[in-house]
Amino acid sequence: VYKSPPPPSPSPPPPYIYKSPPPPPPTYIYKSPPPPPPTYIYKSLPPPPTYYYKSPPPPTYIYKSPPPPPSPYIYKSPPPPVYYYKSPPPPSPSPPPPYYYKSPPPPSPSPPPPYYYKSPPPPSHSPPPPYYYKSPP
Repeated sequence: VYKSPPPPSPSPPPPYIYKSPPPPPPTYIYKSPPPPPPTYIYKSLPPPPTYYYKSPPPPTYIYKSPPPPPSPYIYKSPPPPVYYYKSPPPPSPSPPPPYYYKSPPPPSPSPPPPYYYKSPPPPSHSPPPPYYYKSPP
């Protein structure tokens, strides 16, 4: 008569145990591990080291600054002589034209007439011609 109460007890526990354990494990395991790895792996760590290597080039620029100063000084000296050579040509061509036009006209018309008029009197003399003929032999 004491064996009847125990059977009813084992029936209620099974359904309760089957509903609680399955849901928590799958949800926790699938949501926690996948997100952390991809986020950590996609970090921007490689760029910094590359930027650090770009710092050494600046010193090379400092070494290139001293040479330029001497060059401009030497290059500025030759231009002056070229200017000196260009100045004499312009004045020379301008004065000749006016001089050439004013010199030939006046002297040519005045001296010929008087000279030509003085030539006839000398031939009238008789001694000069024979003297001229005796000089060559």
